[in-house]
Amino acid sequence: MRKKLAIIAILLVSIGYVHAQTALLKVKVTDENNLNLPGAVVKITNAKIAATTDVTGTALLYKVPVGKQDVEVTYIGYTTITQSVDLKAATVELNISLKSGVSVLKGIVVLGDRLKGQAKALNQQKNSGNLVNIISADQIGRFPDANIGDAIKRIAGVTMQNDQGEARDIIIRGMAPQLNSVTLNGDRIPSAEGDNRRVQMDLIPADMVQTVEVSKTLTPDMDADAIGGSVNLVTRTAPNKLRVNGMISYGNNPIRDGVIGNLSLVAGGRMLKNVLGLVATVALNNNQYGSDNVEAVWAQTAAGVAYVSEHDVRRYDVRRMRRSFNLSGDIKINKNNTINFSTIYNWRDDWENRYRLRITGITPQTDGTFRGEIRRQTKGGIGGSRVQNTRLEEQIVKKNSINGTHVIERTIKIDWSTSFAQASEIRPNERYLDYNATNQLISLDLADPTRPNAIPTTRVNANAFGFRRFTEQFGETAEKDWNTKLNIKIPVELFKDKKTVVKFGGRYNTKEKNRLNDFYRYALNTQSTPLYNATGQRMAGIPVTNQTIGNYQVGSKYVLDSFPNANFVGSINLNQPGQFTVTRRFEEFLALNYNAKEKITAGYVSISQEITKKLSVIFGARIEKTEVDYTGNNVLNSTTLKGDTTLKNDYTNILPSINFKYDLNNSTVLRAAITTALARPGYYELVPYRNINTADKTIFVGNASLNPTTSTNFDVMAEKYFKSVGIVSGGIFYKKLKSFIYTYTTNTYNSANYQSEFKPAIGDNPIPVGENWIYRQSRNGESVDVYGLEVAYQRQLDFLPGFWKGFGVYANYTYTKSSADGIYNSAGVKRDGLALPGTAPHMFNASLSFENKKFIARLSGNFTAAYIDEVGSTSFEDRFYDKQFFLDFNTSYTLSPKFRIFLEVTNITNQPLRYYTGIAERTAQIEFYRSRWNGGVKFDIF
Repeated sequence: MRKKLAIIAILLVSIGYVHAQTALLKVKVTDENNLNLPGAVVKITNAKIAATTDVTGTALLYKVPVGKQDVEVTYIGYTTITQSVDLKAATVELNISLKSGVSVLKGIVVLGDRLKGQAKALNQQKNSGNLVNIISADQIGRFPDANIGDAIKRIAGVTMQNDQGEARDIIIRGMAPQLNSVTLNGDRIPSAEGDNRRVQMDLIPADMVQTVEVSKTLTPDMDADAIGGSVNLVTRTAPNKLRVNGMISYGNNPIRDGVIGNLSLVAGGRMLKNVLGLVATVALNNNQYGSDNVEAVWAQTAAGVAYVSEHDVRRYDVRRMRRSFNLSGDIKINKNNTINFSTIYNWRDDWENRYRLRITGITPQTDGTFRGEIRRQTKGGIGGSRVQNTRLEEQIVKKNSINGTHVIERTIKIDWSTSFAQASEIRPNERYLDYNATNQLISLDLADPTRPNAIPTTRVNANAFGFRRFTEQFGETAEKDWNTKLNIKIPVELFKDKKTVVKFGGRYNTKEKNRLNDFYRYALNTQSTPLYNATGQRMAGIPVTNQTIGNYQVGSKYVLDSFPNANFVGSINLNQPGQFTVTRRFEEFLALNYNAKEKITAGYVSISQEITKKLSVIFGARIEKTEVDYTGNNVLNSTTLKGDTTLKNDYTNILPSINFKYDLNNSTVLRAAITTALARPGYYELVPYRNINTADKTIFVGNASLNPTTSTNFDVMAEKYFKSVGIVSGGIFYKKLKSFIYTYTTNTYNSANYQSEFKPAIGDNPIPVGENWIYRQSRNGESVDVYGLEVAYQRQLDFLPGFWKGFGVYANYTYTKSSADGIYNSAGVKRDGLALPGTAPHMFNASLSFENKKFIARLSGNFTAAYIDEVGSTSFEDRFYDKQFFLDFNTSYTLSPKFRIFLEVTNITNQPLRYYTGIAERTAQIEFYRSRWNGGVKFDIF
């Protein structure tokens, strides 16, 4: 004990001695417009002390000798400045303003707004301790991207999976969405979807974000659940003076001649003698559009000939409205203590009607013909209120947080945060009304399997369609996320004249997710119901709408014909006494409902060590303990609830990492890293549910014994930065994944399998002897090897003469190859040569821009190659996400320093969403959205 007290006394004396001789220098770096410059390098020229500015443009330099010091600030795209300061043994604040401009031949070219945005991103990227790609709000605003997902897909190594024509789920370096993470200001965002952890990127408008950071290697202070990478969305911080800017625009969706309306406003500044900073952002987006869709289920005859067993022709009419609000601020208590707070609210409504012509149960006949059942279904919702005779899907994500930054004894930096976030999805009074005509002679047109078609051999009129079913369902998903973290950062001197920073801390995170669905089916009870008519239970007598359109995007050969009118579907009073017999259909929802609770406790230690003037390293380890408590339902024979099943489990992961950075010269950076990461199973994958559907002869089973996927990652990257604001980079990476998760499917599951797996009581086995059923379950594979390379080039072509100086190039390419081991087919035989599901092999972004003092134009392309999305029971049933190429154009013209008009055209190529089965020729789904245009004015009043 005496030895410990003596050591503490010596440390205290040492700290007091150091403090008597040194100061803490707090440098704020801004541009000529008083806007923060993150990523600036701030040096004490004669003391070998340096730091990099954060998102607020602030750098902390510890243990600076007292007296006169020269402070040098360098920033790509800006002139270097050196300023003298007289330091005393205290905390000293210094403001430095840089002027934009790069040397071109014998002159200085002042940067335009677009290049200023690129400069902010590249400076942060260059001076980061790990491998990261960054885009700023200025860059985001230069692309025609409404939501943040569409903006992120411009980054090297990133692509998106689309939904209803907008980017939704993120893929990083070919890694599927479930292998990546998305955070908001460093904290995980809860998911509004019911069965996974994915964050819906189409929920967040691009205007709400100041910076996007895509980390491809992790450091110990970062959450470990990011095998592909981690996307951090940084909201806006308070400007240094009053600033008001925004945008208003109008556009059109030709596919439904629908209106696009956008409005955004950002206002902020500092007040109370700079003690309080506030910034508020409001964004509204109203989008009326739709899609034309054809889907097919492929099967094989006994002779092995492929045919379509089910075929859909669909039309969607959609209205999407996004409303987002963010208020952030900071309270500067004194030079050493700052409190920050933020609230963000994102609310998206989708109102949708769908008209679906389905021919199902298509069966080959002995005479070579086909027969099947024809169904015409309208999807909508209750009339009135917010539902408006449509299927309403309301998604909300909101987060409130508070954090503090404190400097103690001018050497120890402590930051902490606590936040509460919620996500929800509500689908009220969702209605489906369909009619059918059974045992119809069907003609299959498979001459072009990329456009398969199934039609009745003779036209079936409306009077032949009898009432099949009327249903109403309710869906509700909610997730709550509490997050608390603490970081302590201490500069020490382990080696003489070598900078060392020790950082340690922890995080405590609790999650709770619930899904509560319900489903009712209504049978016709008396002839007084509005579904009866003069011809009985027939579609001919009810209000119908003809959904055949002349410019159906999939092809003119697809004819939809008549469907129940959506307003009529919404007007039916299901509570009218005696008119309906209602049945609660347990098989439709019981197995889907669950409750999930998780606790994640994490701690880490990280050391940033300067080895030489050029070489530095960040190394350490993170430990994460995960505790889960899941409850699911056990449903037997479709309708019998046998009770619930509970899973309680915990596991611990130790995750070391090391990141090297070598500054070859002032413009060239070499990086290498060995890191570890994990990906937890999706919520619903872990739920211990069992759903046995006797009608469809399928069994869906949860897997409570799933292990998280773990990965060891190796990265090497070289980056060359241009003074004229640009970069050329290239590197390779390798990932070794263990216990990856895939969906096991077999169509030969029988009574003996059920007996062996579940050991049911006598009489509880629902599978008749001699029948084969479909069985699906998420399972762990063994391992995956992932190899890849990544190259990028971004530069203004200022070395060209005259007019050609205005051109700029932005391009990047990522190649990924994976080989998965441990996937089994329907017969229980291991399959070879399969790639990891969700791994895109080729990704390419390119844009060509032109800019002068007033005019900017950009043509942008985005390509992703086809990849396997879901493993089937055999290679014939494997499902692939097809290649896609998007081409977009945007231009703007500056009317004055405060106003700029713009025009955007997206999806010029009319790129469809397409899946195929087994081989590229067999379309499983193809959905078109057409191009869209949008134009308006952007303003920056202050």
